[in-house]
Amino acid sequence: MALSCTLNRYLLLMAQEHLEFRLPEIKSLLSLFGGQFASSQETYGKSPFWILSIPSEDIARNLMKRTVCAKSIFELWGHGQSPEELYSSLKNYPVEKMVPFLHSDSTYKIKIHTFNKTLTQEEKIKRIDALEFLPFEGKVNLKKPQHVFSVLEDYGLDPNCIPENPHNIYFGRWIADGQRELIESYSVKKRHFIGNTSMDAGLSFIMANHGKVKENDIVFDPFVGTGGLLIACAHFGAYVYGTDIDYNTVHGLGKATRKNQKWRGPDENIRANLRQYGLEKYYLDVLVSDASKPSWRKGTYFDAIITDPPYGIRESTRRTGSQKEIPKGIEKWEKCPESHVPVSLSYHLSDMFLDLLNFAAETLVLGGRLVYWLPVYTPEYTEEMVPWHPCLELISNCEQKLSSHTSRRLITMEKVKKFENRDQYSHLLSDHFLPYQGHNSFREKYFSGVTKRIAKEEKSTQE
Repeated sequence: MALSCTLNRYLLLMAQEHLEFRLPEIKSLLSLFGGQFASSQETYGKSPFWILSIPSEDIARNLMKRTVCAKSIFELWGHGQSPEELYSSLKNYPVEKMVPFLHSDSTYKIKIHTFNKTLTQEEKIKRIDALEFLPFEGKVNLKKPQHVFSVLEDYGLDPNCIPENPHNIYFGRWIADGQRELIESYSVKKRHFIGNTSMDAGLSFIMANHGKVKENDIVFDPFVGTGGLLIACAHFGAYVYGTDIDYNTVHGLGKATRKNQKWRGPDENIRANLRQYGLEKYYLDVLVSDASKPSWRKGTYFDAIITDPPYGIRESTRRTGSQKEIPKGIEKWEKCPESHVPVSLSYHLSDMFLDLLNFAAETLVLGGRLVYWLPVYTPEYTEEMVPWHPCLELISNCEQKLSSHTSRRLITMEKVKKFENRDQYSHLLSDHFLPYQGHNSFREKYFSGVTKRIAKEEKSTQE
């Protein structure tokens, strides 16, 4: 059956990658622009077609100025599971809502979009001709029309079993396209300064959107690396700041990551990366600092903390300390003498993420968001392994597979409570704490899986 028309109903055409990240991104952006996610669909799964109710066209346009997960948005005029249902739905759409776009002084064109099937030009023309009952009074202009309308047909997700007829057919007025071109224009391949773990451009923008980063925000990355996440946040008008324990990375020194290049050049640094995209005015600073040590006065400084902590795979997990065993508990926060030269010690993943959550709870403004990656060994993963904090509410938890046995999860949390000193150790009382410590062996489990895979490949080659 066709869905009955309601006011402010829109159709989103989604990109078919990073499927788990799409829904949290759209929800976050709607919230950012004063809307609320509302849909009659029970599930989204892998489908590229989403029907949403959005308060206004302005919010729909603002959404598309930010999203990298959606391709286009349309004002939905009709929907059916067959041509007949579509035409019936269109005939029930209020004429007064059509007239402003169909009057005699306007120009228009109609496009046909199919998912999982290719139509001939003759078939496309046949579908356009079937819409003659609509009260179009303007002139067709295929090059620069004032209004664009689309018929969108969904032939399912299986390319090996394409049905004769579409599962769903939609008709709508095109409103705006998303920001998919940012993925190419900000590609890491074109960037001045990169490292072994520079974040993919598309994921960087998704993280900024999950964090609801907006103009004039102050965004912080405590594991800044080569600054890929700062670039995405600065693109959306936020002022960016970061720290990292690696002196050479912060200052753009040492061996180069690019092939056939031995040493980094003078223009290979984080500031140069922002300058490359005309974003240098948003660059506050980047400092050499240890994320495990408190270097900030108490207060709320940041609207968002967006970061990709090291997992111990391509970048080591490190903190500063002394050769002696560092006492646990409150003593570890005591200052070292000025003459002390710290050395690099291992930094357990569980400690790193607990420090990160405490830091976010202390320094984020209320309503501010923490977005970070959590590596997991898939066979042992449970939701209880996600770090917990009384000041932070879990907003979304999305998986990106790294291998058959490992993945990383993009965790988004929002500060909902003012930080108090007793909150710093509240995780010790949580049921999540013990299973969470399993992350400390992630590196060993990762490489054990790699070793097994290599051995299996060598065995099959010998056979």
